[in-house]
Amino acid sequence: MASPTVMCPDVELRSELERRGAGSAARCFQCATCSSVCDLVTTDATFPRRQMLWAQWGFVDRLVADPTLWLCHQCNDCTARCPRDARPGDVLQVLRALMIERLAAPRFMARLVGRAAVTWPVLVGLPILFWAALIFATTGFGSPGVPLVYGEVVPHWTIYAVFFPAAAFAVAASGAGARRYWRAWRSDEASRGSPLKELAGVAKEILIHSRFARCREARPRQLGHLALLWGFLGAALTSGLIVVAMYGLGEELPLPQAHPFKILGNVSAALLVVGISWLLATRLLGSRAGASQAYDSFFLGLVTVLVATGVAVEIARYVFPAWLAIGLYVVHLGIVLALFVTFPYSKFAHALYRTLAMAQERLAAKRRPQ
Repeated sequence: MASPTVMCPDVELRSELERRGAGSAARCFQCATCSSVCDLVTTDATFPRRQMLWAQWGFVDRLVADPTLWLCHQCNDCTARCPRDARPGDVLQVLRALMIERLAAPRFMARLVGRAAVTWPVLVGLPILFWAALIFATTGFGSPGVPLVYGEVVPHWTIYAVFFPAAAFAVAASGAGARRYWRAWRSDEASRGSPLKELAGVAKEILIHSRFARCREARPRQLGHLALLWGFLGAALTSGLIVVAMYGLGEELPLPQAHPFKILGNVSAALLVVGISWLLATRLLGSRAGASQAYDSFFLGLVTVLVATGVAVEIARYVFPAWLAIGLYVVHLGIVLALFVTFPYSKFAHALYRTLAMAQERLAAKRRPQ
């Protein structure tokens, strides 16, 4: 007869939860109200009651190996109805950040992002200073004409020389984290296999935020999340199309405002403005749908500055002094670089791991006997 498996608690987990504002987990007395009121819970994916128990006991290995931690969308219907104010939705949010730190590569970057409350000057300041130094070393900030053409100050080759390696780093680090997570989840026999076949169905769910629509307390955030999602997708597509326009169609930058690629970029920017404004408004007006931690605020702050400077540099070349327009452009480039290098560890990473968890859920459902 096999001996039972003895779990070794991580004694540091409870103090880490307390430090990150999730010490309310200790108040949970396992009444199961949270799982009962959650409309995203299924018979195969139960949360957050189980994860709250594991957090109390410090069972980090079980949390790492549990994909249902990522199926939670932080609707916080559970938090609003918890009779002990244990705030399970917020606790699971902190647990996800901690799991990223545990499996991310390299881990020191994950720790920097996880401690954004004190490290944000480094995470934001260094990329901006890097761009300022690079531009000064290559063009000395040039002698821009009127209207300002940013390509005369920041040559295109410098953009490629910086952002291609940064994108490669983000992809490689994200891939390493994803592989580690998938291996941890494969302890469930029913979930073994490749998630690739399930990604099409998952993508449809994500693009329309069908699960988010079932939330109650956080439903006002759905519009903001959708606008941000489609805005980022449109911005990414625009960036690729501009490369095609330059090197495939032989067009010169800046493109005229009536150009189809420019229109797509402006529409994407408008979606980003709507999304970030909506999310900021819901946070500032207050809601029972969860508290903001520094980890969340850092990402939201980056996106806010990215959108604001992106819109500002488009206007600045016509109406602002050249020095101010170039300064805004340097900040914008720095924020983009910060987003790239923090992608595998920030709230952006949640999109990756939640997608994998949803694919695992669909795969497991197909492999289990009916």
